[in-house]
Amino acid sequence: MAAVAAVAAALVAALAGAYAFLRRTLVGGMAAGLRIVREADDTTEIDPRTGAVRSVQSAEVVVPADTIEAMWSPQYLERLARTYWAWLPRATLGLVRVFYTERERYVCLLVRPLKLLTFRAPEYEMDDRRGVVRWRIERGLLVARTGCGGDGYLEIDVERRPADSDDRVNVAIEVEVANFYPAIAARLPRWVYANTQSRIHVVVTHGFLRSLAHLDLAESKVGRFVGADEAPDPSRPSPRDRAGVAR
Repeated sequence: MAAVAAVAAALVAALAGAYAFLRRTLVGGMAAGLRIVREADDTTEIDPRTGAVRSVQSAEVVVPADTIEAMWSPQYLERLARTYWAWLPRATLGLVRVFYTERERYVCLLVRPLKLLTFRAPEYEMDDRRGVVRWRIERGLLVARTGCGGDGYLEIDVERRPADSDDRVNVAIEVEVANFYPAIAARLPRWVYANTQSRIHVVVTHGFLRSLAHLDLAESKVGRFVGADEAPDPSRPSPRDRAGVAR
């Protein structure tokens, strides 16, 4: 209980820092030809029966068709994934850091032994319309025992959609956390989770979505892909087409 309370206090500090950081940094210009058609929104639910969390943040932009065509490859999908993890320490002023191995990703509070969340290696899926990268949640200080090694995951889903002219493409980006069982909600009142871990996730994800307006994607840490056809086709509907909180 004491460890979870300490993590909650650290998340409150990270949340305050994230708000301040986002106010300072999300005022730059967008990449040439890019236009936001739907600002980042949020849907977060907690299953009252099981305590499982499902949270989806999404946004949509219009991009020149030749720009997105040049970027539509597993290599850029991998760079998009890396951009998400690179954004996390920036938005929390370095309090939360990400460490990599070949098999796992560790989201830590300052140092590696304080593992808030551990994810399995990413799974990539891609076809000519959608790209998906998914990390399965393994364990961590923020994960209740029920959710360790279960079906929880973090996923980024990118979809190309028709625009109002042939030289443009609408690109919808969704970030989903599903089947996640937060330790804070299991051991403390759920309002504590709603006002700490849940809120900082939403703030950071909104910042990540808005940062993509610059189309400045980080270089991959792993560099897994070299060919355009190395990722299998997406196997499931997009987050907006899925129903329910836990399965």
